[in-house]
Amino acid sequence: MFKKLKEECGIFGIYSKEEKEDLVGTVCVGLTALQHRGEESCGIAINEDRSIYFHKDVGLVTDVFTKHVQESLPQGKMAIGHVRYSTTGMSRKENAQPMVVKHKKGYLAVAHNGNLTNALELKKELEDQGAIFTTTSDTEVICHIIVRERLKTGSIEEAVKSTMKIIKGAYSLVIMSPEKMIAVRDPQGFRPLCMGHTEKDIIFASESSALDTTGAEFDRDIEPGEMVIVANNEIKSEKVLPNEKKGLCVFEYIYFARPDSTIDGLNVHIFRENAGRCLAKQAPVDADIVAGVPDSGIDAALGYSKQSKIPYDIVFIKSKYIGRTFIQNTQTKRKKLVALKLNPLKHTVKDKKIVLIDDSIVRGTTITKIIKSLKDSGAKEVHVRIAAPPFIDVCYFGTDIDKKENLMANKKTVEEIRQEIGADTLEFLSLDSLKEITKGCKVSDFCEGCFTSKYPIEVPDSIDKNRFE
Repeated sequence: MFKKLKEECGIFGIYSKEEKEDLVGTVCVGLTALQHRGEESCGIAINEDRSIYFHKDVGLVTDVFTKHVQESLPQGKMAIGHVRYSTTGMSRKENAQPMVVKHKKGYLAVAHNGNLTNALELKKELEDQGAIFTTTSDTEVICHIIVRERLKTGSIEEAVKSTMKIIKGAYSLVIMSPEKMIAVRDPQGFRPLCMGHTEKDIIFASESSALDTTGAEFDRDIEPGEMVIVANNEIKSEKVLPNEKKGLCVFEYIYFARPDSTIDGLNVHIFRENAGRCLAKQAPVDADIVAGVPDSGIDAALGYSKQSKIPYDIVFIKSKYIGRTFIQNTQTKRKKLVALKLNPLKHTVKDKKIVLIDDSIVRGTTITKIIKSLKDSGAKEVHVRIAAPPFIDVCYFGTDIDKKENLMANKKTVEEIRQEIGADTLEFLSLDSLKEITKGCKVSDFCEGCFTSKYPIEVPDSIDKNRFE
């Protein structure tokens, strides 16, 4: 079960023109900038002299890649990294990425962000052909197919092209062979992937913020259906799959991505601030202060405040030592962390009418506890504004929403939700407002299936996080 959205993953890749002494350290910096996309496990694979060495484990980047671990790993010209939250497969070390395999023609390492919709079907087909699986992640399916196609083709890029025509759903990939680094994005562009450069390096990352932290200059986003190959210090690009209905996950802007990231031409902070402005126009309220639920509600709260002219204030102190609540693997742990994570500023909220902005309501447990804590601290009224439409359906493409019955808005009206969470008023961002805000993006179409039950591609009859178990 879950109380807040559980994320997918973050991927990072670096190709250097010459052997890089701080290769592993650079990847660690990039992964730390993507840590918000997955706090469950992490890993790095390094290419040294055509062999691939790796280290991965359960935990945060700073815990897994200690100074001792970094110094024990080889350096080289290429490396890929991954931070994970399990949207498919159980939480265990074996499922940590990148996935590294040795086959007849050499080594292969794959880092994947997304979720395949035909993974179970492909896994059964591969098992019938004699394939053996050691993990419960759909990324291993991708590895098997790439290897199978590689044995039939003359190059790794031809194998990846064939694989892209077989797998379906969401996949942003960074792939490393003994000589090449390849980045690909599915034809809908469900999950983000961008590239940048330094004087000597080519870098791929899930978000532009990871380029910033490693000192790289942003070049562009990988296009949906595109494959970018880096080899012999040269970059080549090929449009593998034709233009189809695009499906960038709109929740990348609402929640997943860092505010300082720009995805497909639209800055995340600006998007969220404009969502708050739209909420202020759509659902005004007489109040004393506007506040955001840390962290992803803050940008929208600033927008609401600017539009409404109601002062913005901080009403919670957030513990710096507790990660995203939903990353915990049991509901009991999450409940304990909610209380530890956010503590109200009683002198700020006492006798105040508060507009409280949050990014979403999934199950409703977190917002209920937050509202209660504000009222217990003396708040006169709490008016909740949500910077997204109501969640009514599941996600098949990399967000851990696999059962409708877990979604509060799937079962209840807005008024029923308001009563249950204890808010004085409640309003969600409208779909029309959402469409207006996304006009600044290069992508014309988004996946809004969790809000509308209409998906950009055919989806399976059912979805189960542990369907490989």
